[in-house]
Amino acid sequence: MISEEQVVFIVDDDQHVRELLCELLTPRGLRAHGFGSAAEYAAFPRPDLPGCLILDVELPDINGLEFQQQIADGDHPPIVFVTGHGDISSSVRAIKGGAIDFLTKPFRESELIKAINAAIDQDRISRLERSVLAELRRRLSRLTPREREVLPLVASGLLNKQAAAELGISEVTLQIHRCKIMQKMETASLPDLVRIAGKLGIPITHSRNAGIVSK
Repeated sequence: MISEEQVVFIVDDDQHVRELLCELLTPRGLRAHGFGSAAEYAAFPRPDLPGCLILDVELPDINGLEFQQQIADGDHPPIVFVTGHGDISSSVRAIKGGAIDFLTKPFRESELIKAINAAIDQDRISRLERSVLAELRRRLSRLTPREREVLPLVASGLLNKQAAAELGISEVTLQIHRCKIMQKMETASLPDLVRIAGKLGIPITHSRNAGIVSK
C-alpha cells in the first residue's frame, strides 16, 4: 500500500485525464499534481519526497520522449508513460531511456498503480543512495590536499612504508595522515575505507602486490 509521504506528478495536456488521475490517486494517500505541459512541470517547486512522473508522449511544448532525454541527468523521479499515442518504437525508446513502464490509453487501473509503486520504490532507493553519497562527499571535503593523496594509496592496500615511499614522506607521517583520514571519513576499518573510496569513485591505481619498498 502506498503511504502518504509520496507524490505523483502528472504531465498531460488533457485536463480531463489529469483530473481523473488525481481522483484515482488522491484517495490512495498520494499527493497528485497535474500539469498541462512539460514547462509547467519543470517550473514547479517539487517537494522533497519519493515520487513518480506520469508523462504523456504528445505534449504541447515538447515530445514526451524528448523531455525524458532532457531530464535524464537531473533530479527527477522515475517516469511512467501514459499515452494514447503509443507504438512499439516509442515504448522501446522509453524503456531504454529508463522509464518504468509505457501504458497506452485505455489502461487498467491495476497496471498504473503497479507501475507507480515500482517507480516510487526505485525513487526511494535512488534518493537514499544520493543522500549517502552526499554525506560521503561532505566527509571527503574535510581532508587536506595531502590526505587526499594518501587516501587512494591506503585504499589500494599499500603498506605504510610503500605509501610513504610513493609520496616521499616518512612512515610516521604517513601513519598520522592515515589516522586523520580514518577519523574524518568516520570509518574504523580499512575494508570500510575501501568501500567508501569505491562509492566516491576514487581511482585505485596501486597494488600492495607490486612489492614492498624497503625503508
